[in-house]
Amino acid sequence: MDLTEKTASSELIYDGKVVHLYRDTVLLPDGKYSVREYVKHVGAVCVIALTDQNEILLERQYRYAVGKTLTEIPAGKRDSEEEDWDKAALRELREETGAVPKELYDLGDYYGSPAIMGERIRMYLARGLSFSESQLDEGEFLEVFRMPLADAVKAVMQGKFPDGKTQCAILRAAMMIENEKKQ
Repeated sequence: MDLTEKTASSELIYDGKVVHLYRDTVLLPDGKYSVREYVKHVGAVCVIALTDQNEILLERQYRYAVGKTLTEIPAGKRDSEEEDWDKAALRELREETGAVPKELYDLGDYYGSPAIMGERIRMYLARGLSFSESQLDEGEFLEVFRMPLADAVKAVMQGKFPDGKTQCAILRAAMMIENEKKQ
């Protein structure tokens, strides 16, 4: 069965700096029409930065939308739809933590809320880190710290990191590393 919904019309409701809200009329697989409201986004990246001591870099950052300070991995949006995903990951990691990796591995995509958000987050694992000064964006405040990867996996499983991209990337990286050890 073809589950594709086809756009019949599209209306931009709000055009913000980061989000762009649309209301589309779509043709459903059964031939009927429905309305979809969704947010377009240029995409983002997140990075599990693994030190030689098997620690990962984490950040505490206040997230206004949920009214809480959350623990997350380094992440940020692409500067444009044309920005290369790998370059965006390297840029965000360096800006937020000062870390520059020798190796960067693609861990795949993460869609946090695909029913209403078109934001695609590409996840990475970075290894062979060297450090310089961080260069935070204007208005960006965060606390960077390190945690052993094994402890981060436990924290995910205990529900201590509610951020979805952080959970997913930590678990994917841990599984990748575990599989490497078996080979």
